[in-house]
Amino acid sequence: MSLVTHRSVRANQIDIHLAEAGHGPAVVLLHGFPELWYSWRHQLPVLAEAGYHAIAPDLRGYGRTSVPPAVEDYAMVHMVADVTGILDVLGAHRAVIAGHDWGANIAWACAQLYPDRVAAVAALSVPFQPRTQEPPLQLVRQMAAARFNWALYFQERAAEAELEQDAARSLRLMFYALSGDAPEDLAPRLLGGLPAGSRLLDHIPEPVRLPAWLSADDLSYYASEFNRTGFGGALNRYRNLDRDWADLGRLDTATITQPALFIGGERDTATRFVDRKPMERAVADLRSVVIPGCGHWVQQERPDKVNDELLAFLRDRIW
Repeated sequence: MSLVTHRSVRANQIDIHLAEAGHGPAVVLLHGFPELWYSWRHQLPVLAEAGYHAIAPDLRGYGRTSVPPAVEDYAMVHMVADVTGILDVLGAHRAVIAGHDWGANIAWACAQLYPDRVAAVAALSVPFQPRTQEPPLQLVRQMAAARFNWALYFQERAAEAELEQDAARSLRLMFYALSGDAPEDLAPRLLGGLPAGSRLLDHIPEPVRLPAWLSADDLSYYASEFNRTGFGGALNRYRNLDRDWADLGRLDTATITQPALFIGGERDTATRFVDRKPMERAVADLRSVVIPGCGHWVQQERPDKVNDELLAFLRDRIW
C-alpha cells in the first residue's frame, strides 16, 4: 500500500497540514466534526493505489493546521478559500472534492462557488441543502423550542468547557453515540429529545467497549490532537451559520452541475431525517448510496464499501 506522507503548506494566509498519498488527478478529502485528516486513513492509500493524488488536510482550527483566533475566521468563505488555496499550492487547477459532515458542506460550497475548480463532489452523511429563506439559527430556535439542540449548544463557550474537560472521553462518547453501534434511539434523542439546558455528554451512556472500527490507538491520536488544540476552532464553524447565510446570498438559486456522489449511513440521523428530495432536484448528475446498519462516521465505519463506491464513481463519472 502507498505510504501516507505529511507536510505543511502556506495557503490562504494560514499553515495547513496535509496528509497525502499517490500521484495523479487530485482528490481532496475534507473531514467533519470532531475529526481530523485521520478520518480518511482508510481512503488515502486506496485512492493512491488506484492512481490518484489523495490529499486530506486538517481543516483550519484542527490538528496541525493553524487555529485562527476570531470566530469569523471560520466562515464558509474562508473554508472554501482554504481548499482552493491548497489546489493552487499543489498546482492543480481542478480536483474532485470529497467531504464528510462539515466537510461535505464545504465540498458542496466549493462546487457552487468555484465550478471551474471542482470536477465532481462526493458528499458523505450530509446531503446538499438549498439556502433557507430565513437565517439558519432562527429556524433552529423555532424547531428546537424548549429542547436541547447541538447547533445552539455549540454557540456557547460552555461547549468547549464540557468537551475539553476530558477530550478522550468526549470523543469516545460522541463517536459511539452517532455510530451504527449505538442503540437506534440514542442519536435522535440527543439531537432533539433532551430538555433545554442539558449538557451534551451527560446523556450519552459509556460504551462497554470501543466500536470495532475505532481502536484504542485511533482514539488516542484524536485525543492527543484535541488536547493540544482544544475544541474552540472546531466549534467556531457552527458559530458562523448565520454569517454564511448572509455572505452567500448569491447561492440562492445555485445548483450543482458537476457529477455528485452521496453516501449516507442507514442509521445516521442526517440520512434518516433530512429530506434528500431538494438534493435530487438541485444536483443534475447524482448517484446516491445508503449503507445498511451504518451510522454517521461512514468512511470509518464502512471503509471498504466507501472505497468501492468512491473508486467506481471516479472511474465511471470523472476520469
